Amino acid sequence: MALNIAGLVAVLVFYALILGMGVWASKKSRREEKKCVGSRSEVTMIGGRNINIWIGIFTMTATWVGGSYIMGTAEAVSTPSRGFIWALGPPSYILNFLIGGLFFAKQMRSKRYVTMMDPFQQRYGNAFTTALLLISLLSDLLWVGSTLVALGGTVSVILDLHSSYAIVLSAGVAITYTLLGGLYSVAYTDVIQLSIMFISLWMCVPFVILNPLSSSSSSNVTLTPVNSPPPWLGELKTEDVGKWIDEFLLLALGGLAYQAFYQRVLSAASPAQAQITCFASSIISVILGIPSVIIGAVAVSADWNQTDYGLPPPFERGEAGNVLPLVLQNFAPSWVSVLGIGALAAAVMSSMDSALLSSASMFTQNIYKSYLRKQASERECAWAIRLSVLSVGLAGTGLAFSGEGVLAFWIISSDLLYCTVFPQIICVLHCPFANGYGATTGFVLGTFLRFLSGEPALHIPPVLMFPGWREDELTGDIHQYFPFRSLITLLTVLIIPSASLLARLVFTRHMLPPSWDVFGVLKETGDAVKSVSGVGRAEVILPAATESETTEKLLVTSTSSC
Repeated sequence: MALNIAGLVAVLVFYALILGMGVWASKKSRREEKKCVGSRSEVTMIGGRNINIWIGIFTMTATWVGGSYIMGTAEAVSTPSRGFIWALGPPSYILNFLIGGLFFAKQMRSKRYVTMMDPFQQRYGNAFTTALLLISLLSDLLWVGSTLVALGGTVSVILDLHSSYAIVLSAGVAITYTLLGGLYSVAYTDVIQLSIMFISLWMCVPFVILNPLSSSSSSNVTLTPVNSPPPWLGELKTEDVGKWIDEFLLLALGGLAYQAFYQRVLSAASPAQAQITCFASSIISVILGIPSVIIGAVAVSADWNQTDYGLPPPFERGEAGNVLPLVLQNFAPSWVSVLGIGALAAAVMSSMDSALLSSASMFTQNIYKSYLRKQASERECAWAIRLSVLSVGLAGTGLAFSGEGVLAFWIISSDLLYCTVFPQIICVLHCPFANGYGATTGFVLGTFLRFLSGEPALHIPPVLMFPGWREDELTGDIHQYFPFRSLITLLTVLIIPSASLLARLVFTRHMLPPSWDVFGVLKETGDAVKSVSGVGRAEVILPAATESETTEKLLVTSTSSC
């Protein structure tokens, strides 16, 4: 197959359009800086809390509907051992946005935080916040890598161009416009990217189904004999239910631990607008997942022997990760397959730029500005954001060349946040008595248990063998079919308030000296240890009160002891 020149030109035009929009948005960002009452860095990170509701819906949806979502959904449907039942992206996104809108968006926006790490820093301090931030930063790197891998596979199949060119070009464009305009550039380019995704994906569907070469697939998709489910539907066996629940919850709830989600929430003009953004995005994200489901169904049901690709089908060749571009290449006109590349390129950059800016925002706001350089000027913070964007972009691009599968990257990135960061967000927002001791205990316990559970995608053998585990006959890797991630998350959520209460009891009952209270539990609860002169030098603990009330209690205590 020769290089598809027309397709290459179309892709370059698309990139030029996106870059042009990013440059225009960067100029708008500078105008907003003059009108915004907040700092220059806040305009870059959260748009001065003045993002239009429609722009907010577009950028929220475009951030979540990335290359991993589109490619991963088609891959799951086309894999015989999984099928549509295991295409967990669309239903998990519904739950993600609904729970986020109901229980997290309003709470975060009403307190006017800048990043999702702000409540941790205010309550637990810099050290613990840094530990959480490193986990989030690693997840963003995996997210960037997964999206670039998805695009590289598509370009190599349809344009017969090495995937490295697409990876480098996409990363370069996304890094450039993110550096120029911050959230405004990201949000306005997301409008174009989401529009291209919607139009291109849905235009591909009728050509794929109605093409004569896929007539067998269309009949299987539309006409199903009684008591004979279509092969693309898949099967959920009883022994696999635990694994299905675990993967569904980690995709649904793990997304609530991403800074990219809260960046859109915090950029809204009001808490109510932030909630509406979440609810609307839940509907649009599912609509954008339907084309991937249809394309995956065509792939598993079609007779590939009728195409130039031939037999065996993609799954048996180990190419299930590229099933979407393979279907477009073999079952649609060439110009339609180019549209598919446009959709994937748009999806990749809309997710990548969000990950870049979210990591840069957390580093600048919660480490550089709050810890390393407390007196940093706005100009200095702006450069810190730019250097962070560049660093994360280059690291994520390098990760994309590692060759791991799309679903592996996608699952791992959510996995890290689901087991470690998500329980912390629940407690810091909804558990008023949670303190640094409970948070640290939960973090160490969750990380330790997750590491002991192993990870086949990284060839880490498990130490904890949960019920229902199986060994892969080919690789020898152990796969856990018990919902162990959800169990670890639940244990972490329970241990944080429990350890917090225990620590408070220890210090308020003087089981440990106040000088050991590194997280300031006594200060948080308004307690102070007072030494009162008199017989036995009795010590009393006074609850927080006004100065006059405190004086009266000291006099009463002193008189009674005499």
